[in-house]
Amino acid sequence: MNIRRIGLIGYGEVGKVFSGALVGKPGVEAVAAWDLKLGAGHAQRDAQQAHAAAASVKACESMQALCEGSDLIISAVTASNTLAVAREASAFLQPGAIFLDLNSASPGTKQQCAALAQARGARYVEAGVMTSVPPYGIRVPMLLGGAAAAELAPLLAAWGMDAKAVSDKLGVASAIKMCRSVMIKGLEALVIESYATARAYGVEDHVLPTLAETFPSIDWQKQGAYFFSRVVQHGQRRAEEMREAANTVREVGFAPLMTAAIADKQQWVADQAAAGVFEGLAKDASWQDYADRLLDARKD
Repeated sequence: MNIRRIGLIGYGEVGKVFSGALVGKPGVEAVAAWDLKLGAGHAQRDAQQAHAAAASVKACESMQALCEGSDLIISAVTASNTLAVAREASAFLQPGAIFLDLNSASPGTKQQCAALAQARGARYVEAGVMTSVPPYGIRVPMLLGGAAAAELAPLLAAWGMDAKAVSDKLGVASAIKMCRSVMIKGLEALVIESYATARAYGVEDHVLPTLAETFPSIDWQKQGAYFFSRVVQHGQRRAEEMREAANTVREVGFAPLMTAAIADKQQWVADQAAAGVFEGLAKDASWQDYADRLLDARKD
């Protein structure tokens, strides 16, 4: 597999981490990125282009320029844009190019994306990114799926990635990722709802010790603060991922009762954050600080 030019679709948190880390890797001659924020007229264009330049990443002027100039295209956008991006990119993919899809989407969505890429003669590989990219960087654990997964995995490993091919069948890696996400994002939603309600009744000092008794390996104070902070920071992205997780459940014929509720709770926290409810809270704020903000907002 001869990959010399890498292109990132999406120059957000993940796109910046991956593009910057791949510059100068063995055999890599150029790394480029495309994002709507890099496009003409966007308010953040200058800042984003300056960031790319400082990282030795070429800021492309269009999706077409990125795809036509890349041997490996890595899609790192929000879950809700997974299919739309694959559809747009597929018009410009070159025969033999690899389209590596990092996005959190259902098996069915990934299979639709694969069909679009393959119709252009490109090779599609799905990736299930199994935890938050920070602080792992490009060493974040990833599961790969698709006909080219086993061939791509050693190359990614040579670049310092923790990538493992799990199946030549599309959908397996995404199913693993989505099923795990139901649990992890579900725990976040449960903690936020339970803790904030306990705080409102003034019974948190009774509730948390019972959790510690049942699950002694978890520091429920620390874990609560972490869950609150992550959802406040990334609730919108998590809500979109949970909608794709709900699609995953539907695709096997179950009603996603729990998963849909998780998406709603994540979205609710994201909406509170967008309204400024948590503005000014320190990074190391306690879960009680977050809960108090929610309780104060409830009174408004």
